Amino acid sequence: MLWEDFINSYWRDWRTGDKNKDRDKLEDPEWIAKWLKKHVLLETQMPNTIELEQLKKLRSLLWDWVQAIVQGNSEYGEILKQLNVYMDKGPVTRRIVLESNEQAKITLLPLHSGWEQVLAEIAASFAEALLEKEPSRFRICDNPDCLWVYYDDTRNRSKRYCDDKACGNLMKVRRFRARKKAESEGD
Repeated sequence: MLWEDFINSYWRDWRTGDKNKDRDKLEDPEWIAKWLKKHVLLETQMPNTIELEQLKKLRSLLWDWVQAIVQGNSEYGEILKQLNVYMDKGPVTRRIVLESNEQAKITLLPLHSGWEQVLAEIAASFAEALLEKEPSRFRICDNPDCLWVYYDDTRNRSKRYCDDKACGNLMKVRRFRARKKAESEGD
């Protein structure tokens, strides 16, 4: 999902928690290009200083709201107002398009390109998830060194880590080692 990838553009060293290794992918031209292409966003240039600050501000806002949702806040009025401010700057038009299987569908096409349009698309992606999915499934990885945001689509809603093979295994090893250490200190 666009909003997830965007929030997770701040990469933390999930293995060691070394803050010196943290990277902001919004400042990486290669990552930006891949991200724009992956989400079919029209902007082709790197954001300037002001646009980069706007992107970081939106990312921080969305991160704060995900934290609030994870902690049980179910009052969405304020976030919806804030998302509308971003979405207002990215007007769209409706078009009927034919897909490869000759099926017609109505789609929204941006009227402009630029970083304001990208911000609007990110805000719309988050708003759709908030309104059309189950916000109670929004999660933050339980690995305190990772803190990636994800949507828990498991049947029993029990996913604790962004990736069971990476963060899940790492935390399992940490718990095992802590248990062994406690046992050896108790002898």
